[in-house]
Amino acid sequence: MASTSARTLIRGATIVTMDAQGDLPSGDILVTGDTLTEIAPVIHADDAQVVDATGYIIIPGLINAHMHTWQTALRGLAANWTLLEYFKKMHAGLATVFTPDDLYIATLVGSLNQLNCGTTTLADWCHNNPTPAHNDAAISGLLASGIRAAFFHGTPKPDPLPGQAPFWEVPHPRAEIERLLKAHQGQPLLSVQAAVLGPHYSTLEVALHDFAMAKDLGLIASLHQGGGPARTPDGWRQLDLAGLLGEHINIVHGHALNDVQLQRFCELGMSFSAAAESEMSQGHGHPITGRLRVLGRAPSLGVDLESVMSGDMLTQARIALGIQRSLDNVAYRETCGSIPPTSTITTREALSWVTVEGARMLKQSHRIGSLAAGKQADLVLIRASDLNMQPVHDPVNSVVMQTTLANIDSVMVAGRWKKRHGQLLGVDLAPQLAALQASGQKIAKALSLSNI
Repeated sequence: MASTSARTLIRGATIVTMDAQGDLPSGDILVTGDTLTEIAPVIHADDAQVVDATGYIIIPGLINAHMHTWQTALRGLAANWTLLEYFKKMHAGLATVFTPDDLYIATLVGSLNQLNCGTTTLADWCHNNPTPAHNDAAISGLLASGIRAAFFHGTPKPDPLPGQAPFWEVPHPRAEIERLLKAHQGQPLLSVQAAVLGPHYSTLEVALHDFAMAKDLGLIASLHQGGGPARTPDGWRQLDLAGLLGEHINIVHGHALNDVQLQRFCELGMSFSAAAESEMSQGHGHPITGRLRVLGRAPSLGVDLESVMSGDMLTQARIALGIQRSLDNVAYRETCGSIPPTSTITTREALSWVTVEGARMLKQSHRIGSLAAGKQADLVLIRASDLNMQPVHDPVNSVVMQTTLANIDSVMVAGRWKKRHGQLLGVDLAPQLAALQASGQKIAKALSLSNI
């Protein structure tokens, strides 16, 4: 951890706080240890190391609320697959040949790429972990990267062997989650949560067991909802009657939910994570962003699959914004016969999906998701003087609609710089990328899916 006495004064930036304080056209940020201690137009701190941020836009660290980081070594391999092909070729195929070492290198490099793209918090939804060694390897990759992470412990989904119970009939292994919780208790940048099957992908007995386990252990229970017919059509009603739903339940995708269910879940305070690009590409359907907005709620966003698309969260915000604006515009034209007079969603709302809403989903709004005194010092410096950024008329518009990876200059997590002047710090990437490439080629060739 950073020393409690170390102080950094970031001076002269345009600051987008995403907090009640509002934005500062030009302001300073004081970081003490791992904490933001002051944000003001001018700060005097003679003992602080000064970083000149003139010409930069500072935003809160981005939050990737849903990613299967174990697939990093298979980048692009699934780019042309529908969800049905993905289930068959990934979960019943490629996933079955992963060793713990494969999980380690994929999770490490995937996490480093998140930092490189400006993501400071990653919800790693790990569901290719048949042994404790696989879990330990994945968590080791998260810790080695230095990213803030929530490790969502899931379960593999292979085709059952003769005499073997199918995955949808197997309760979540509580003992393994308890082992991980004990082993990593007190880690400042890591939490352990539960990635359960849920009623869409399991029997009622398994769903009741898993939801009760998560509630008893005080964990966030995240689950996929959608992608074909539900295994337990009445499951959600039964879980509700059992008193197992609440703010700790996170639904990923959510396309199969009807309007009555969605309203009920919003009333219960449950959270929702969309993966707009993945959902549109693989056949889930339109993201539920608009349906949530009607109910006064908003999604967090996740990359979902780097085996399909880029890991850049600002791209995800832009795509989710564009898709929902398009749906709203078409609906208006069908009703009124003309182009809408104004946009339904602002860029600031889209930025909140990858900051504020991600923190809400992880139940860490008191620590991350916005820039405010007392919160963790997770922030991103965007070089606004670059060719593709100038001139900046509105900083939030520029962040959401103009910014690319090339503009992500510096990234700080808990008061420590993880990236400066466009380069990751303390990382020798060459051997890591070589190991990633070897892992990916081995896995793909095992199933004859490599074109290399």
